[in-house]
Amino acid sequence: MRRLFGSVRARATLAATLVVAVALVAAGTAVLLSLRSNLLGEAGTQAERSARAVASELAAGTPYDKLTLDDDDRPVQVVDEDGRLVAASEDLERISGTGVGAVTPRPEAAGRGDDEDDDSGEELEPGEIGELTTVGDGSATIDGDPADYRFVEVPVQTPDRGTLTVYAGAPLSAEHGAVRTALTVMLIGFPLLLAVVAVVTWLVTRRALRPVEGIRREMAEITRSEDLARRVPVPDTHDEVARLALTTNETLAALETSVERQRRFVADASHELRSPIASLRTQLEVGAAHPELLDLDGAVEDTVRLQRLAADLLLLARLDAGERPADARVDLAALAREEAGVRAGVRVRTEEGVAVAGSRGQLERVLANLLDNAQRHARSVVEVSVRREGAWAVVGVADDGEGVPVAERERIFERFVRLDAARSRDDGGAGLGLAIARDVAVRHGGTLTVRDAPAGGALFELRLPGSR
Repeated sequence: MRRLFGSVRARATLAATLVVAVALVAAGTAVLLSLRSNLLGEAGTQAERSARAVASELAAGTPYDKLTLDDDDRPVQVVDEDGRLVAASEDLERISGTGVGAVTPRPEAAGRGDDEDDDSGEELEPGEIGELTTVGDGSATIDGDPADYRFVEVPVQTPDRGTLTVYAGAPLSAEHGAVRTALTVMLIGFPLLLAVVAVVTWLVTRRALRPVEGIRREMAEITRSEDLARRVPVPDTHDEVARLALTTNETLAALETSVERQRRFVADASHELRSPIASLRTQLEVGAAHPELLDLDGAVEDTVRLQRLAADLLLLARLDAGERPADARVDLAALAREEAGVRAGVRVRTEEGVAVAGSRGQLERVLANLLDNAQRHARSVVEVSVRREGAWAVVGVADDGEGVPVAERERIFERFVRLDAARSRDDGGAGLGLAIARDVAVRHGGTLTVRDAPAGGALFELRLPGSR
């Protein structure tokens, strides 16, 4: 049961059925109440018409035994001021709801004459029929046939018999029959309608969720096979399900790219680490066997290169993990002067007060990598500039080398990429410096691009959001 109602289709069907059921019950109740009210009103109108017809005869002085009281299905009583029955319908055997239970007239008790006060609430003139009526429900038995009635009470002032009260009833059998018929139709029709609603909702929901089930099955297959090149089917509906499929495929594509990048990174890192480790091991093994042949400087150089490579890999791992930079204020002009001061042949042009918010260590690493790259390519001079352009802090590192071909200007920012011998493993470069520089720039909300320098060579331009 929990599994059944754990599905969206079942919950949607149940919810739709419940909503329709509540609406049907409310509508059915309103219809029954309205029908009953209208039929009761119609019965009251008929009873009042009968009562006023008899009252008109009484106002005209018609004797009791001459009154028109022979309507078989409408009981009528005429009561005098003393509450005594003076006229009644023929074959009336029992009555209730009029306040007078007598069914046998006593004409001899004709009342007190026209000098008595009228207690009906109206001051009536002789021959006048009261406008105010009283309505109530009751029952009566006429010629052995019991039934429910709506009774109306109408007062009339007669010229010689005082104030008389006429009670007339209209049968409620039509009202009862109509209400019972309507209720029967509802009791039969509502369940059938709810069944139709449930079936239609179930089928429509199944059709609407069929693409979702296809997406789920494909995702399960992708998870089982670990084949991130597969994609989920996109329905041709242009609705939320189609957008879900497109977003899922975009996520799978990003995940595939990330996993492939991670695989290449691990493979390249293993390759890069293998060389210095193998070289260092060879030198140590030779030194252990022949101490006099130990190349201590080479071992130290390999160790330093291995240390730098490990540091680069660790920084890249932290960047890939989404490590957020510190929110410290960094003076780019001072940082550029510090980095240029420890290198020969580097000129600096800076504006004062150019600062950004970020990690001083990571930004220092970016400048160091850009300067190392420029010095490897420069023929004679490297120039560093720091300036402010609107809301941006801009750092430019230019060399007078041969520059970077247009087709390679994005590729050089990929990891473990070397374009020429100047960036070879023997020079100490592993092809990670520019990749690290761009990743740090992006993490700081900036960009790192390369273009031709005004004096020839390459110009690397770092743009970061400025800070006051």
